[in-house]
Amino acid sequence: MPNLNIIIIGPEDFGKEIGKKGTSTDITFYNLKKGEATLTLIEPTRYPEKLSSLYYAASLADMAVIVIDKITAQLGECILELNCAQVSQGYLILRNYLDTSQIAPLIKGTVIEQYKIIPDDLNVLREALLEDATALSVDQTEKPGIIPIDHHFNVKGIGTVILGCVRAGTVHKHDQITVHPLGKTIQVRSIQKHDDDVSEAYPGDRVGLALKGIEADDLDRGYVLTSASDIRSQCEVTGTVHIIPYWPEPLKEQMILYAGHWMQFLPCRIQKITENGDWRSAEITLSFEKELIFQSGSLVILHYLEGEKLRIVGTIQLP
Repeated sequence: MPNLNIIIIGPEDFGKEIGKKGTSTDITFYNLKKGEATLTLIEPTRYPEKLSSLYYAASLADMAVIVIDKITAQLGECILELNCAQVSQGYLILRNYLDTSQIAPLIKGTVIEQYKIIPDDLNVLREALLEDATALSVDQTEKPGIIPIDHHFNVKGIGTVILGCVRAGTVHKHDQITVHPLGKTIQVRSIQKHDDDVSEAYPGDRVGLALKGIEADDLDRGYVLTSASDIRSQCEVTGTVHIIPYWPEPLKEQMILYAGHWMQFLPCRIQKITENGDWRSAEITLSFEKELIFQSGSLVILHYLEGEKLRIVGTIQLP
């Protein structure tokens, strides 16, 4: 049974009412297992102070739960991030006598329009999420697994351990995989899912991997583990940008943005812009100090941290 990853947008520690608290840094994980169904709930702990916290949680999510007790600029920003991240399934919980007519203008034209409104009842929400997890099918492809690292550390008696979600393919115990962008080949010593030892993991699974052949200090969040041959690491990329409707003016060369892809949130500079009559859909070239790790066709979310009000710029599709 695959794992369902859910971002929680709502009151602090809302996830602990549903699952058991796990790793907590700038993103906090809560885990629930019932029978064969497993849930991983993710809260952006440092948001709104750190926009990256919201991005990381959204990038990991298959589904969203948004608890709305008032309409704020932060709610609007969360809606824009989820829309750019294409988190197309979810639930809305309305509080303080809010109704659908009040939130309709905020979600119009976004993926959030597809979310279901459910009662403010934790039991109803928990059962709905478990039912969704049960309905998932396992993608048992034999394509190489792709695992971006979100946490890494040394465990006494075990060695180097990383935490991450399988984004594609299958990872097996004893696989020989490459650490990007280091180019170093290592071995998967063991795999855990929800504290259970397993021999393999599939897309959506949240895993802990014990690694042989590398030290925890050599790793960083955003590094990618895979034996897939189509993973690229580059300090310059070119693609077509799609700017959100609320962004007020054309992007400018030399502007500093932050690119979010998988578990990377990297500063980049706009080196070149080629407009074809529509500045909201221009071709741009971005340069990075650290390599961006991606596949052909990857969708990258662009952020502008100097913005006082609007910090979500849009997306760029890489060739």
